[in-house]
Amino acid sequence: MSDTTVAVVGGGPAGLSAALFAQKNGLDTVVFDTDSTWMHKAHLFNYLGIGSVDGSAFLETARAQVDSFGVDRRQGSEVTTVSEAEDGFVIETDDESVEAAYVVLATGANRDLAESLGCAFDGDLVDVDVTMETSVENAYATGAMVRAEEWQAVISAGDGAAAALNILSNEKGEHYHDFDVPADADRVFGEMADE
Repeated sequence: MSDTTVAVVGGGPAGLSAALFAQKNGLDTVVFDTDSTWMHKAHLFNYLGIGSVDGSAFLETARAQVDSFGVDRRQGSEVTTVSEAEDGFVIETDDESVEAAYVVLATGANRDLAESLGCAFDGDLVDVDVTMETSVENAYATGAMVRAEEWQAVISAGDGAAAALNILSNEKGEHYHDFDVPADADRVFGEMADE
């Protein structure tokens, strides 16, 4: 069984955004991605900062970005169960079990894992607070599973970022901001070029 800090279930905009923010800021992060996201049917004209891009091309760019920060992305790995453990959660696939202090559910409109974990629902939607935390402490739900008909990539990405920033605040013991300046980009890309 492997150990990690943040386990993200789902590799669409919400999951990849959560993974990016968490890993970029020092939290060991794994993403389980079956590649069944709706993004493969999308074309983005309404995502701020992107003029026009095919959903699959967007995913390629997003995956390359999270990979560049060292996220452990397990492409094609389907999570079958998420359960509470003594110090967090156990995330199981057919091939492995991973322990994590936090879990971010980013499975689109599929709410099965949230239901089996015991998350509270408000009607058909997973009930979350403004930080995307569910009724199960340190379990977060994002995107279409928490929103009625607000299924937009940019909203989902924001949900993933909100979840990760709350996790980072919990880990650091104070409200955490992820705000970069141009010198940060020079440093990060300089380090990447040296590798």
